[in-house]
Amino acid sequence: MTRNPVVAGMFYPAEYHELLEMIEYCYLNPRGPKELPSKRGKYTKPLGIVSPHAGYIYSGPVAAHGYKKISENISGEITAIIIGPNHTGLGSGIATMKGTWKTPFGDMEIDNEFADRLWKECDILDMDENSHLREHSIEVQLPFLKHLEELNIAKFKFVPISMMMQDYESCIDVGYVIAKVVRELSRKIVIIASTDFSHYEPQEQASKKDAVVIKDILELNDEEIFTDVVTHNISMCGYGPVIAMVKAMKDLGARTSYLLYYSTSGEVTKDYSEVVGYASMLIK
Repeated sequence: MTRNPVVAGMFYPAEYHELLEMIEYCYLNPRGPKELPSKRGKYTKPLGIVSPHAGYIYSGPVAAHGYKKISENISGEITAIIIGPNHTGLGSGIATMKGTWKTPFGDMEIDNEFADRLWKECDILDMDENSHLREHSIEVQLPFLKHLEELNIAKFKFVPISMMMQDYESCIDVGYVIAKVVRELSRKIVIIASTDFSHYEPQEQASKKDAVVIKDILELNDEEIFTDVVTHNISMCGYGPVIAMVKAMKDLGARTSYLLYYSTSGEVTKDYSEVVGYASMLIK
C-alpha cells in the first residue's frame, strides 16, 4: 500500500522547498540545536530517541535535537522503528503495516521484512493499514529522516508501529519483540518514540509533571514511567511508545539516557495558561 500524507500543509509544509526551509529553521532556531546535521560518525550501536509530534512551528526545534544526535551516530542503511500513539481510534490496538509512505521529500519505504517478522512474532500486534491512515504521530517524524537522506548522512527504511493499547504488559511485549527481531535480522536501527508530554495545563503544572516522567526515562525505568503517568494523571499521549522503546533499547544493551531539550508550546504562543510539553531525549 502507498500511504499519502494526512497532515502535510497543516503540521508541516506540503511543498518541498518550504519544508526544507522549515526544517532548517527548526535546527537553527534558538530552541533548536543551532546547527544543521552533518555527517560525523559511524553506526556503532542502536539508538533510541523520544521525539515530539506537534506542528513544526511548536515542537520542530525540540525534535531537531534528537535528529541532530541521530545524524552524528549513523551511517549506511538504517531501519528506523517509529512507535507512535493512535489518536484516531481507527484500526487495531497495536499495528504495523507494509508498503510506502509519501512525503514532500519523496517516498519512504517500509522495511517490509522487519514489519512482517514483527507481526509474526508479536501476538498482540496486527498488520493493519487502517491504524495508520489518519494518524499524524509517525508521519511528522518522516520529513526529519528524509532530510538526513537529503544531506547524504544515511539511507532509511522504517517500521511504523501504532499503539492504541498502552497497558504496561502490551508495551513491554512490543519492546521485547522489537529487540528480538533486531537481533535476528541484524539491522542497524534507531527507535523513535513519538510523544508529546502534558497537554493543555498551566506551564508550571505541566513542567512539574513532565519532570517526573523525564526522570523515569533518564533512569530507564519503564515500570515507573507507567506508574507515574497513571498516579500523577499525566496527559502524555505516547507513554506506551516510550515504554516500548526503553524496553527494546535496554534489551539491546542501552545503559544511558540524556535529556537533550525540554520546552512547551507557551514559549511559542506566549500563552502559559494552557501549554503542551515537548521533550527530546536520547537513549544509547
